[in-house]
Amino acid sequence: MLMLKKFVKCRPISRFGLINQRDLNVAIIGQSTFAAEVYKLLLKNGHRVVGVFTILDKGNRQDPLAAIASENNTPVFKIKSWRKGENALPEIVAQYKQVDAELNVLPFCSQFIPMEVIEHPKHKSICYHPSILPKHRGVSAINWTLINGDKEAGFSIFWADDGLDTGPILSQKSCPVLPDDTVDSLYNRFLYPEGIKSMAEAVDMVANGTAPVIPQSTEGSSFEPSVRKKALQKVDWSKSGVNIQNFIRGLDSSPGAWTIIDETEVKLFKSSIWKNESPTGKQVTVDTLQIPAIVHDKGLLITCNDGLKINIERLSVDGKMIAASNYGNADTAQETIDYTDQEKAYIPVVETIWKNILNMDIAKDTHFFQSGAGSMDVVRLIEEIKDKLKLTLKNDDVYMSPVFSDFCNTLVKRSRGSTDDNIRVEYDPVVVEVNNMKLQFAKQLFINGQFVDSESGKTLECINPADESVICSIQCASEADVDQAVIAASKAFEGEWSEMSPRDRGAVMYKIADLLDKNREELATIESIDSGAVYTLALKTHIGMSIDVWKYFAGWADKIHGQTIPISHARPNRNLTFTKKEPFGVCGIITPWNYPLMMLSWKMAACLAAGNTVVMKPTEVSPLTALKFAELSVEAGFPAGVINILPGLGIEAGRAIAEHPDIRKVGFTGSTATGHAIMKASAESNLKKVSLELGGKSPLIILDDCDLDKSVRMSMGGVFFNKGENCIAAGRVFVDSSIHDKFVEKVIEEVKKIKIGNPLERDTHHGPQNHKAHLEKLINYCNKAKNEGAELKIGGKRLDRPGYYFEPTVFTGVEDHMFIAQEESFGPIMAITKFSSSDLDAVIKRANSTDYGLSSGIFTKDISKALRFAEKIVAGTVFINTYNKTDVAAPFGGFKKSGFGKDLGEEALNEYLKTKCITVEY
Repeated sequence: MLMLKKFVKCRPISRFGLINQRDLNVAIIGQSTFAAEVYKLLLKNGHRVVGVFTILDKGNRQDPLAAIASENNTPVFKIKSWRKGENALPEIVAQYKQVDAELNVLPFCSQFIPMEVIEHPKHKSICYHPSILPKHRGVSAINWTLINGDKEAGFSIFWADDGLDTGPILSQKSCPVLPDDTVDSLYNRFLYPEGIKSMAEAVDMVANGTAPVIPQSTEGSSFEPSVRKKALQKVDWSKSGVNIQNFIRGLDSSPGAWTIIDETEVKLFKSSIWKNESPTGKQVTVDTLQIPAIVHDKGLLITCNDGLKINIERLSVDGKMIAASNYGNADTAQETIDYTDQEKAYIPVVETIWKNILNMDIAKDTHFFQSGAGSMDVVRLIEEIKDKLKLTLKNDDVYMSPVFSDFCNTLVKRSRGSTDDNIRVEYDPVVVEVNNMKLQFAKQLFINGQFVDSESGKTLECINPADESVICSIQCASEADVDQAVIAASKAFEGEWSEMSPRDRGAVMYKIADLLDKNREELATIESIDSGAVYTLALKTHIGMSIDVWKYFAGWADKIHGQTIPISHARPNRNLTFTKKEPFGVCGIITPWNYPLMMLSWKMAACLAAGNTVVMKPTEVSPLTALKFAELSVEAGFPAGVINILPGLGIEAGRAIAEHPDIRKVGFTGSTATGHAIMKASAESNLKKVSLELGGKSPLIILDDCDLDKSVRMSMGGVFFNKGENCIAAGRVFVDSSIHDKFVEKVIEEVKKIKIGNPLERDTHHGPQNHKAHLEKLINYCNKAKNEGAELKIGGKRLDRPGYYFEPTVFTGVEDHMFIAQEESFGPIMAITKFSSSDLDAVIKRANSTDYGLSSGIFTKDISKALRFAEKIVAGTVFINTYNKTDVAAPFGGFKKSGFGKDLGEEALNEYLKTKCITVEY
């Protein structure tokens, strides 16, 4: 911020003549990292910096502008003052004139500069000011922009005159002020990067004779005092809540708004409007307010006189920054962390960065701010950590860990995907002792990083399908709960999740994969008692593939990019066209009951890798592993609001997700009928993008030249895997007539060997069906097949024991017109049909005669026939001499009424990304 004094009478500034040169002799007058970055950019653009005039060293610490100039052998002059009283110091002015500058550039200057200096160069002086002049002409312009509640912020580059920020305008740029913006966020997002670039552009315009000189209007001009006066930093609680919020954020992070809490002077930082219900917690008295504030797990909640609630996340007490949620607690030392060898290598790098910033030797107890660092040094520290260690920190990481040893701990935690390895979310747990272990999981909705009750208070019963006992009752989400989850997801998308680098988002995803692996046995057990999955299969597939999916897409998080595209140029100019891949924002995910955790992982991992946030509804009949996943997501370090999990009924919570105007994408796996409803709701709401993985009636063709034993084994896996509750199950098996009887004989022989029983027993092959309604559907399915003439060879009925057990079933004589040949059973029912291998095209036509097209398979030693089948079959997946072989890297999805869009593989990312095309003319 420039401060000018009337040392000489104002001289008018006019447009200078055309200049042929592309470089200038520039003097930079100012300080800070901002000025240092302008210096570097001017050199890069070919200009000569003939002198740098900056402030005195602070102790043994020189200003960043002086440091970078010295490294480049640019003359540096450290000026204590340019004047004495009202008069310029002749020796200082003479020193300045010796550098023979053609232009003065003042990127950030806190000193009074004499007009003898301002007007001396051929092209006079240009200055940077952090406001849209003429408004907020004072030294604290950006603070007052926020305090006054302006909807627009920005900066001006102006020609210096003898007034205070009143000279003609050269250029201005603006940006919107976001609801939770602070001085730091505005500087980091816009004023800092765009200001540096614009200062360099302004020098180029001066060099080319194209720099505008626009008289500055006095209309709407304002001048506010410096907020450095302590009296101006005190919160006036008599004002409206909105004004108070603007005041607190207008002083965040420097110098900080202060008030009195329980007779103690406290500074308030990181404030936001609170829109939820008031939490419970310790009450404290805030200055003149009548309603006590509440210290809770998310901060300090203050209720203003007009009823508006403001949440404060950080406090400064006696000069020490603390989490507001810890106010009133006894001080505790930071935990001891065991560093890996790689993490130990971070420490000397961080020490060097601190040493360069503070210009002093660094000890474990060195305090960043007490050693002279300011807010711009925080920016420099974060940027250097990013450059040298490829780790992204937040300003809060520095403010909350200003001591060197604590900062190193925070850095290591961030590298592991969390700022606190011991983060746990609090909830009232369900505790179950089963499978020789003690299980613990939540029974509430998971919204904004917390387990909460449903707005309606409705509950759902979770039934163990192995014995029909009630495991627990869980909260059932309503439309209002979906609204709250979307608000949380929107805030997370606009805030912390988008601010994290893709690599850091990937690190958090790797962390959740590690936690799933660490809790593999517990998750498999919960999956087993909740869905009926055989425990050993749950370990390998339900949980094992979930882990693989998170690792796979974590690797994709920092590899999403667009393309450059050659187009016809607009002669005589040229064009550059390129694309960007961008996340949608808030996405909805609705998953089925057959693979509860795996289906969550298939969709959510791709969604989050693409940079979206998510509101997810697991199936109401098997939601427990999703709630356990929610718990682990907090420990992994996902910011609040990124993941929201709402068990509930499809007719209410599912429909609310499909219809919600702020959800821009829905991913669904389930029935074709529900898929129709979701598409309709999405179309009638906001035309949100939809991907659907729906029903299947997948054909499996067994030719007469196959390996018969392998075909039998693979066919049985294709039908009976996971109790037949498998979307790509081989719904219809076509067997060549010459081997049909032998094939059926071998299948029945093997079916008799299947052990049906308790899914937790290690030698069980086949557990109960997922829920009672599905069991009854399978019984009716078999009755209809028999009534239409299909021959039941084995099974077809419920076992006479507690639990939803259904016998593995084989039908032969299945004809194309039968219900069993056309519709999915989604159970352990094999439907066998004869055909002749001599007419492959005929059987392919029959296989294609259903409304579905999810998967397919063929067994043959004839590669020509196999490839012909693969070419002609209408299915998203084709297996040749294998079945059920899915992989996290292979795209998965169907055609026709089996839906559209892909899970897994690189193609799954495209379901959660939009492509933006950008064309530049130059």
